[in-house]
Amino acid sequence: MEKPEPFYRLSVSKQKTSSEIINEARSVLRTLRTQRPFTPAEDQRKLFGSGSSRAPQNRPPSVFSLHASSFDLAESRPASGVRLSPLDYKPILVISSKDEDSSVSLPKPAVDAAEVRKVSDARAQLFRRTSQGDAFPAKMAPLDHHEEKLDCEEPAMMSSLHGTNDNCLAEQRAYTPFNDKSEQLICNEHSGKPEREDVLKGTAGKHLFQLKGESNQMKKHGIVASQPSSIGWKRRLTGLEDDMRTDESEEEKSFWHMKVLPILHELESDNVESLCLACTKLYQVLNEGNMLGKRFKRRSMLLKTLYKLVEIDSDPLCLKLAKIILSMKVDGKNLLGACKLAFKVCRNGINDYLIQNDTLLDCLLEVLRTEDLQKNNEALLYCLGAIKFMSGNAVLLNEMVNKGAVEMLLQLMKQINSIKENDSHFSSLGHLLVQLTATLRNLADLPQTRCQLVCSGAVSELCVALEQRMNDKDVCTYIVRIFSKLSSYNDFCAALADCSRCYILFLALLNKHQKQQDLVIRIIFILGNLTAKNNQAREQFFKEEGSVNTLMSLFQTYHELDLKEEKWYHERGREEKKNPQHPSKAEDVLIKLIRVLANLSIHPSVGAALAAAHHVVELLVTVLEYKSIEVCEELVINAATTINNLSFYKVKSSAVQDKKLRIAEMLLKLLMSNNMDGVVEAVRVFGNLSQYHEICDFIIQKKIHKFVIALLDAKNQDVCFSACGVLLNLTVDKDRRALLMEEGGIGKLVDCLRDFGPADLQLACLICKTLWNYSENITSAASCFGEDTDTLLMLLTSLLDEELALGYGLDRGDHHKLYWEMEFKPVAEKLLERIQTHRSSVSAAIITAF
Repeated sequence: MEKPEPFYRLSVSKQKTSSEIINEARSVLRTLRTQRPFTPAEDQRKLFGSGSSRAPQNRPPSVFSLHASSFDLAESRPASGVRLSPLDYKPILVISSKDEDSSVSLPKPAVDAAEVRKVSDARAQLFRRTSQGDAFPAKMAPLDHHEEKLDCEEPAMMSSLHGTNDNCLAEQRAYTPFNDKSEQLICNEHSGKPEREDVLKGTAGKHLFQLKGESNQMKKHGIVASQPSSIGWKRRLTGLEDDMRTDESEEEKSFWHMKVLPILHELESDNVESLCLACTKLYQVLNEGNMLGKRFKRRSMLLKTLYKLVEIDSDPLCLKLAKIILSMKVDGKNLLGACKLAFKVCRNGINDYLIQNDTLLDCLLEVLRTEDLQKNNEALLYCLGAIKFMSGNAVLLNEMVNKGAVEMLLQLMKQINSIKENDSHFSSLGHLLVQLTATLRNLADLPQTRCQLVCSGAVSELCVALEQRMNDKDVCTYIVRIFSKLSSYNDFCAALADCSRCYILFLALLNKHQKQQDLVIRIIFILGNLTAKNNQAREQFFKEEGSVNTLMSLFQTYHELDLKEEKWYHERGREEKKNPQHPSKAEDVLIKLIRVLANLSIHPSVGAALAAAHHVVELLVTVLEYKSIEVCEELVINAATTINNLSFYKVKSSAVQDKKLRIAEMLLKLLMSNNMDGVVEAVRVFGNLSQYHEICDFIIQKKIHKFVIALLDAKNQDVCFSACGVLLNLTVDKDRRALLMEEGGIGKLVDCLRDFGPADLQLACLICKTLWNYSENITSAASCFGEDTDTLLMLLTSLLDEELALGYGLDRGDHHKLYWEMEFKPVAEKLLERIQTHRSSVSAAIITAF
């Protein structure tokens, strides 16, 4: 009766279940390990790497210019720039009841060019005159940032505005600290920002506007519209009136003049170091006076001053400016400009040291946490791009984790995942998702990040993003990189295996991006990790429709690519590639793909099915035929290991059985190599294949048995285990048993039993079974075992002593004891009895003869 165990057949054993066989199949069925795919660092920091699938014209730029015009002081202007259609209502102007003599000025035409020049000259002259004194107004009325943002009003309305304000224009400009020639006096639909609106957005304090109506111009500014057609105008005036009604406290005024204003004068310097120092002091003072944020009364003037400095080409200064501007809680165009400014600074890795010693990261994380995803997606793009660059620095990376960046990124991903493909923002949010997943990939290097991702259910969100962005190779690549990194750890791998849809998604990606090696190799690596230790994962993946066919299609594709590369080397007269220690891209895919097959074959039903799959076995044998172990060791050994796993299963129509002699020829080539790992793997396969008579004949014919006996001297348990398997199967046939005496085989087996038997009962059992087969026709112990008889008797007696034998395996628990009782003891007792019997009978015969 054949024993359904690996390596050998023995008539004294009982039938075993599959699970028992699997548990005992040490060095027979084995999973494979491999290195994680290497990802080289980008040469330059960009929004999208050099391998991006996005065409340059279809993605936001990484390089851009920033000027003062990149910002907008009038934050009430709509970000879209769309001009609103006029309403049918006509405004009714209400005159202040406190001045009955006041009259409404009729609309006047826009000021002409001469007037523009006159005002500009006056402003420049006044700027020079005030540059040595108090160049900044004592009070500035901020806009109400919560009001609805509207575009420029209708021309007629603006003409009326011009008429009421001509007289105060020059005076108002005189209190503007910078001569900004880029601003326009005339509103048009292209600019969306009339110069005259500056008058309404908060300017000089008591010198221009008095709360009690000291000038006729003030009364004209108090005009409000009572009809819906002038809602924007009404809101601007209402905000101005509120600002005028609420004076600064004396404490606030004093703080402004004593603390802030002197620093603003320092910002007129031409020295960059002085400007940086002034910005540092400004941030500290603003923070001290609780002036950061939107409620600061003179906020607009301060921001306008900072915007002017953006054009100075200095990263340290831009870092300071970005931090202050973001701390002022700007929005719209200004938020975008500030995020771009931060991005520009972070883009240069040299600035990492400066960033480490500042709080820019806090400002960017606050933007990430608070800003509206759809309204400010471009600003968030550059904000995340800057954070991604920071995550390339180990110090900043740890700081991010400590400040809750992982949770923020996952929350943002959930928001992005909620936007469906038919939404107009879906495409642009894909750019944002690239930055987000790239940052998460960097964060995944830290152990605390892994714990957070496992506990927060990140796997399901990443899978949702993967499914929604299947056509976006950049997003898919970064998510797969995250999985590739984290699936090497048991806790995350288990969480990923529990996400049942991941297998379908991975197969879909493999079919869609079959020739994208960087994506394919990582997905296969993940599948190898999933199937390495989880039997349920093996079964679930195998049962997914088209799973094996997808793997075989990839196998064929990359096998052909590898053959083309081999041909390329051969045509150039180079037998081997330049560096055999590093596999080519095609070889690396094949290595990891074969690993998946080897791991799948551990599952009994899956392994049996794969053993009967002729196209699977054919490709494995093909690898052994065309690839030399000197060229790519890992690929050849992986192929041999997988064939060994499949040869374990005795199934009908076994492809391994059909190709056994062809496989044996390839294994012989491995045995003759100078690679010890290859030699051992070949012996392992022979251990299973030698159950077939044709292979036993092949072994004797090629004198492989001598080589196997020599391996018993390797002083390595696994090597001895594999060699014993081959020798055991050879001794099943009585005509081949004498071969064991060659090369001192009996003595070597007894030495292995002595060296490894007490601690390795499986190996001890295998040796006893081999000696049992060998001694089946024994006539005397001395003639059968020679000078090793006494040593063998002593060893068997010692190993059968329960107390001594089990003492070696105390750390292995009940399994060691169970194996000793069920497997080793029956065979060892029978062998001991046989030796003792034939030794006694010989002694009795000798005594009788005398």
